Amino acid sequence: MASLFSGKAAPEATASPADVEKLHAKIGQLLVECDFFAMPLFGWA
Repeated sequence: MASLFSGKAAPEATASPADVEKLHAKIGQLLVECDFFAMPLFGWA
C-alpha cells in the first residue's frame, strides 16, 4: 500500500497478442449477446 504513494512506478504487465485477441473476441461476443437480449425490451424487431 505504501508503494502507491512513494512516487515509484510499478512495472506494467504486458499482454501477449493471443491474449488480446481472445479478449477482443469475448468483448464482441458479449456485445452481440447484449444486443440480442435487449431487442425485445425496446421493441426492435
